[in-house]
Amino acid sequence: MKIVVAANDSLKEELSAQGLSEAAEIVWLQEITTLPGTDVFIDLCFINDPARVSKLKKLSASLIIINAVNQTLHELPGNFIRINGWPTFLKRQITEASGTDNVMRAAAEKAFSFFNKSIEWVPDITGFISTRVVSMIINEAYFTLQDKVSSKEEIDTAMKLGTNYPYGPFEWSKKIGLKNVYELLSKLATENKRYEPAALLKIEAI
Repeated sequence: MKIVVAANDSLKEELSAQGLSEAAEIVWLQEITTLPGTDVFIDLCFINDPARVSKLKKLSASLIIINAVNQTLHELPGNFIRINGWPTFLKRQITEASGTDNVMRAAAEKAFSFFNKSIEWVPDITGFISTRVVSMIINEAYFTLQDKVSSKEEIDTAMKLGTNYPYGPFEWSKKIGLKNVYELLSKLATENKRYEPAALLKIEAI
C-alpha cells in the first residue's frame, strides 16, 4: 500500500508517535501533490476551502482521509473519511474517525495500522466526541477566569492535579489552537446555545 501524507512537522511527529511499519510505502509532503500509485492520501493540514477540496478530488487515490473536526461527511465528497487530527489528539494510539462506507473503513483501518494506530469509528457529528468535551472544558475554564475565580496558571494546575489531565485547559488550548476551539464552539452553538463561547475566549481567539 502506498500512503501519501500531507502534514507539517508537528503533525507528522504525532502521526508517527507509535512508530512506522516497513510494510507500506509512506511518503510525506508539505502540500497536496499527485503521485502515481497512491492508494490512500491523508491530508492532516486540511482546511474547508473549495480550492483545497477541488485539489483533493482530483487525486487518483481511491481513499482520501482528512483532518476535519468541524466538517461532517455530508459536506464532503463521497470518497472522504474524516479524522480527529487536532494537535495533541493525533499522537494517541486510537484515532477518532467517521466514515459510512465499509470498504473505505477497512482501507482506512489498514492504512492506520501501518502507523501502529487503530481507528475508533464514531458518529458523523461536528466535533467528534473528545474534541467536543475538551473544548467545553476549555470554555468553562474561560468562564471561570472571566468570573475572576482564579488565574490561568492556577486553573491549569488544579485540573492537572485534580483530574490527571495531560494538560491544563489553557495549556491545552494553546497546543490545539484557541481559534480551532472557538470555531468549533461557535458552530456547535448554532445548534445548541450551551456551546456558546465565553466572551473572553472569543476576545483571545480573534
